Amino acid sequence: MQKRNLEVCLTPALLHLHDFTNSIIVVIDIFRATSSICYGIENGAVAIIPVATVEECESYRDSDFLLAAERNGEVVDGFDFGNSPFSYVQEKVAGKTIVLTTTNGTHAINMSRGASKIVIGSFLNISALCNWLKTQSNDVLLLCSGWKDKVNLEDTLFAGGVVHHLKDENYTLDDASIASEDLYKLAKGDLGLYLKKTSHSERLKKLGIEEDIAFCLKLDITTSIPVLDGERLVKMV
Repeated sequence: MQKRNLEVCLTPALLHLHDFTNSIIVVIDIFRATSSICYGIENGAVAIIPVATVEECESYRDSDFLLAAERNGEVVDGFDFGNSPFSYVQEKVAGKTIVLTTTNGTHAINMSRGASKIVIGSFLNISALCNWLKTQSNDVLLLCSGWKDKVNLEDTLFAGGVVHHLKDENYTLDDASIASEDLYKLAKGDLGLYLKKTSHSERLKKLGIEEDIAFCLKLDITTSIPVLDGERLVKMV
């Protein structure tokens, strides 16, 4: 197989520097959007529709969809739930379509349009994701959602974990990939302990949702890979 590029974009604010038209983009928002998307699709959600704004999410209200809206870590008033993975359990989401807007993750998904393929990554599905990427011939761009266009550690560490899994698979790495993997190797013995220092962890702790943080760092509890099909994230088949 021809040598492919494996790159990391540390924040959507840098995405314009990458030519990704022939790349697979993996969107990453560990705390918590992409973790919840992976969990919801695994638990039988028919589709998740990522939208940019609360107003756009509201526009689906008269349809038979669940509406999920999060801003600054909290559920927006009047919506069914936000982006806590514990809202995406089978009893709530099986057979349902969810319309989702979040502070960072859905923004990154919408910015990725134009890529060859857009898939969703989290620690929950990291092995399934990496095993699938190994079979693909495209370049790969790991897009960290960050926090309001700033770099964050949790997304960077996950990107480093993917690089760690893939680096021996005939890829050319960029500097951001090398740096991300170095961070991952520092942290992988105890991700939770390392990530206690992150700004987003502190934000979520103040909201009393430490359990969400711990859950989002679980490894390989799902095998589904959500993929964007038109406007909808669905389970890859």
